[in-house]
Amino acid sequence: MKALVYDDVETLVYRYMADPVPAAGQSLIRIEASGICGSDMHAYLGHDERRPAPIILGHEAAGTVEGGALNGKRMTINPLTTCGLCKACKSGRDNLCPDRMIISMPPREGAFGELVVMADRNLVEVPDDVPLAKAALAEPLACGWHAVRLGADALDIPIAEARCVVVGGGAIGVGAALCLRAFGATDIHVIEPNAVRRETLEHIEGFTAVEPGTITEADLVIDGVGYAATRADATAITRPGGVIMHIGLGEATGGLDIRRMTLQEITFIGTYTYTAQDFRDTAAAIFDGRLGALDWTEERPLSEGGQAFADIRAGVVAAPKIILRP
Repeated sequence: MKALVYDDVETLVYRYMADPVPAAGQSLIRIEASGICGSDMHAYLGHDERRPAPIILGHEAAGTVEGGALNGKRMTINPLTTCGLCKACKSGRDNLCPDRMIISMPPREGAFGELVVMADRNLVEVPDDVPLAKAALAEPLACGWHAVRLGADALDIPIAEARCVVVGGGAIGVGAALCLRAFGATDIHVIEPNAVRRETLEHIEGFTAVEPGTITEADLVIDGVGYAATRADATAITRPGGVIMHIGLGEATGGLDIRRMTLQEITFIGTYTYTAQDFRDTAAAIFDGRLGALDWTEERPLSEGGQAFADIRAGVVAAPKIILRP
């Protein structure tokens, strides 16, 4: 198969790789859409030791099963596999499984190729009337769904009454904002410093895109970026007794005002990926339209993926998400 391979820092090569072979309980999926995630960008820049070169990146994907019992089925892929037996899995927090693995990390190749293998239990069938490029958004949107679900539980007021602020207007941030709306929030702002990106966000219904420094107080803040500067913004604007949900994995340290968080009893919750149920619920919300038109992506051929990464790096991409199509 042809695949986009991460060979070195800021080096992606479109070349032939061996076809993956499914084992028992797995299916071979011909990829039709695969999104570029922030974690793919971190690896591309050499900032993610979990994704050493060479490896095929990509974990936000949808396609059609080839062969086996599910042959011909259109599927969106939950890329996070878990053991199903540990305490976390049995309690419904399977995303915390100590044996969790995600495609695009060794030993699992990712979805920036023509084919990928995935466990059947990780596949969600896509209705015929839903484009696979939209179905591929289930993974990034599920991250927001998971964060919003946990944040709503942690708030001391109903989410419908909360002022909600999302830091970052990429796909994670936009997805979190759309999930907030689906959960009943009505006062939603997305902070995005890039004017080109912000102009795109202004055309998406359900929230207001604003520049940094515009919002001074919020009940619930979701950091979809995860840099020291965005954590500093989050702790500065969260009201006493408020909640910060931290999704972004931009950098590991810095930014939190621990003294203010302590004195004002601000709750900080780290949130990683989603449970299997979160993923299924997100997919259902995509299919029935609760997350909006989802028409804010840009599509490019997989063969031009290297340039797509470079354009994201340069800050010249207006769309919150680029979808690569083999």
